[in-house]
Formats: sequence, C-alpha cells, structure tokens
Amino acid sequence: MTTATAPQTTATGYPDTQLFIDGQWCDAEGGKTMGVFNPATGQEIGRLAHASRADLDRALAAAQKGFETWRATPAHERAALMRKAAQLFRERADATARHLTLEQGKPLAEAKGEVLAACDVIDWMAAEGQRVYGRIVPPRDLRGTAHVIRQPVGPVAAFTPWNFPVNQVVRKLSAALATGCSIIVKAPEETPASPAALIRAFVDAGVPAGVVQLVYGVPAEISEYLIPHPVIRKITFTGSTPVGKQLAALAGQHMKRATMELGGHAPVIVCEDADIDLAIKAAAGAKFRNAGQVCISPTRFLVAKPIAAEFTKRFAAQAEKTTVGDGLAEGTRMGPLANARRVTAMQALTDDAVKRGGTVAAGGKKVGDAGNFWAPTVLADVPLDADVFNHEPFGPMAVVHAFDTLDQALHEANRLPFGLAGYAFTQSLKNAHQISQQLEVGLLWINQPAAAWPELPFGGVKDSGYGSEGGPEALEAYLTTKSVSTFCG
Repeated sequence: MTTATAPQTTATGYPDTQLFIDGQWCDAEGGKTMGVFNPATGQEIGRLAHASRADLDRALAAAQKGFETWRATPAHERAALMRKAAQLFRERADATARHLTLEQGKPLAEAKGEVLAACDVIDWMAAEGQRVYGRIVPPRDLRGTAHVIRQPVGPVAAFTPWNFPVNQVVRKLSAALATGCSIIVKAPEETPASPAALIRAFVDAGVPAGVVQLVYGVPAEISEYLIPHPVIRKITFTGSTPVGKQLAALAGQHMKRATMELGGHAPVIVCEDADIDLAIKAAAGAKFRNAGQVCISPTRFLVAKPIAAEFTKRFAAQAEKTTVGDGLAEGTRMGPLANARRVTAMQALTDDAVKRGGTVAAGGKKVGDAGNFWAPTVLADVPLDADVFNHEPFGPMAVVHAFDTLDQALHEANRLPFGLAGYAFTQSLKNAHQISQQLEVGLLWINQPAAAWPELPFGGVKDSGYGSEGGPEALEAYLTTKSVSTFCG
C-alpha cells in the first residue's frame, strides 16, 4: 500500500483517485485500478483505486475507532469543522466542477451549481446538528428524574450514484457527521474525482482519522460485505428501485436501520387553467437538466385535453432550442448521457412509443458519432401501455398524454408503484389543494421547478423508498432514542 497527500493528475487535468481510509489517501491493496471515462468523448481520462476485502476491513476498523472519537466531540465543535469544510469546498468549486463535468458530462454551470449547493447542505446540517434535543419528562415519583436523550446510531455505510456524485454524497455525509456518526462512503466508480474532492475538504478542515472513509470497487461486492458487518449500524442508499429492494432486504436480515432514496417516474399535471408559459419554462428546464438523469425529473406529462396540442407544440419547440454538446463547451445547455447503454435505452423507448401510436414531436435520435449524446425528446399522443409510461426513462425524454378530468389525471399519476416526485401547474386553489392531498408522492412542486433545499424533506413513498435526506427528518435515521429514569431517593 502506498500513501499520498495530493491527487495525481492526467494530461486532461483530471486527477487519478485514491481511497481514503483511517486518515490516509492510499492505493488499493495490491494496486488494482479501474478506468474513468469521459461520456462526451468515450476516452479514458483517469484511473481509480479498486478496493479489496482487506481495504474494506481496514475501513471498518477505522470507522469503529473514528466513531468513538467523533461521538465524544461536542456538537458545536463538529459544526465548526463542517462549516470550515464547506468554506474550503466553496473555494475549490471551479476546479471540482470541471472534474465533475469531465467524468459525468453535465454542463459546467450545472456542475458548479451542484458543488455550491453541497456547501449549503453542509452548513445547514452543521447547524441542525446543534439542535438535536432530548427532553425532560415529569417523573411519576418526585424523588427521581426521567429524561430522553438522543445519541448517534453508529458507523454508517453510504452508497451513492453517478448522476449527482457530489449532491448524493454530501447529504449522507453531512447528516452522519452532524449527529456524531462515522461513515464509509462507497462513491460511484464512474464519477470518482468530485466526491473525493468533497472528502478532501473535510480532511483539510481537520476531521479526525477514521471518521470518514472513501472506497470504490465492485458495488455488489462492497454492499454485500459492509451491510451485514457488525460494525455498520446504519445503511443509506440512493439508486434504482430493484437494487434498493435487495439492499433493504439485506439490511433487514441484519436489523440495520436504512434510508432508501430510490427511482421515480415523476408525473406532471398541467391543468386547463395553467399558465402555459410558466409550465413550459419550468418543466423544460427541469426535464433536460443533467440530460434527464435525475430521479425527480418530470417525465409523464398529463395535460388537459383542451390545451394538450398547444402545450406539446411549444414544449417541443423549447426542447429543440436546447444546445447539446460537451459540458465544457461554451453555450452547452445539455451534456451527454452517462454511458452508451442509456443511448440504447432511449432508442428502444422511442421505437416502442412510435410503434404503439405515439409521435415524435422533438428529438428522438442520437446526436453525433462520438460520445453518448441524445437529442432532447418530446413524444406526443403516447398511449399509457407504452414502455416509457411504465418504466423510468432516466434520460432527456418527456411523454405527453391528454386527460379529460383532474380525477382521471390523478388516477393515472398514482397508477405506477413509484412515488418520489410530482409536479402540477394550475391557477386554481381548488385544483392545487386536491392535487396536494391526493397525489401519492413524497415531493410535490406546484407552479415551479424542483427546489430541493436542504431544509426541506427529500424522499419518496411506495417503491420510491423511505426515509428523508433533507430537513430535520434527515437526521432522525442517524440517531437513537434512549429513555433514562433515575431514582434519587
């Protein structure tokens, strides 16, 4: 094993990524590495350390040691360190954003926005960690006391996806550290440098050895080893519903607390009285953000029949104005898909929708010969039995279906087992109230695009998972509750 204090960079300026275990940046045991590829070019841009079982054992031992140190650190000291990490990460935003764009593909402005938003999450969680209160309970016998205290649950294993490689780590990392837990982060192999930069900010801020570990490798092998291990007391996962169900089942077998933020297929209800200009501006921006590779991306557009044709025409025009290209290029509004498999999936969904009677109002095809680019796509008159209406596309694809009544739209919106995010556009308080009461989602935005602020809960219902990664609720899963009664007589 070798150690290093600074990442090595390649000719592209992209750094090779090491593991971080027990306060040290290090290569994997045996020196095994994996390639990292730019989805805009298909070219390898760097190498990534691939953890072995021995590396995981060291990470587990370190996390146990780090937990004992961190749980004994006062909340205000933990918060001060976290705020320092946030400031360091802000100062490094430009460099981190460039690495994020190189490895993930999103436009540079989006990448920088993700980094800066992560700093806000750290600051908010740091403050909230100082408000983890217990309570005094009036005792039945006045010769004694009764009180309730909150304590950190223990070492955490976090598993995060490639679509938001900073955002998805920072929510888990910040909640764990704010409550006094140590953490092992299994970050995405496709996008390793940007989460490593986030971890480095905490290291440089002075986080004690063992409190934070960062590993990469074969996801299934790492999860199957970490989740049952007795050191790990809490699991947090963001990813697909099928994988989430497997990990939740494994966590349940070993009585591990779990937070699951899983897949979605967000409905968008556009009522007849909606402000169409607002709906198109908000929905198009949200739909093509990160090339649609967003768990809360609006996808199933249920539009009132009298305005469906106009909405589709204008939405398609907006899609065609979206400039697709390398995320580092000036003027790019949408980057590539993460890999070639996503391009193949977009083509299959488009072909199926057309075969079933839908029409391509915009896009519907691959862009260029190099990279994983797909044109922003709007499919009109798509029947409800089409694959795209039943399976999350996870790409820059919007499908439109007209409805007659709001009850009909709500029934269709709730038909699928997913329940992560939903959107609605209406100028009627009655409609807004009905939608807010009856739409089966964990997140609902009315007359606006998604605004996932750190102070708001973030999580789904039904097959979209359970638990929250935002708001005070995010800290609950990292805390245990202890009732203490003392007889003093």
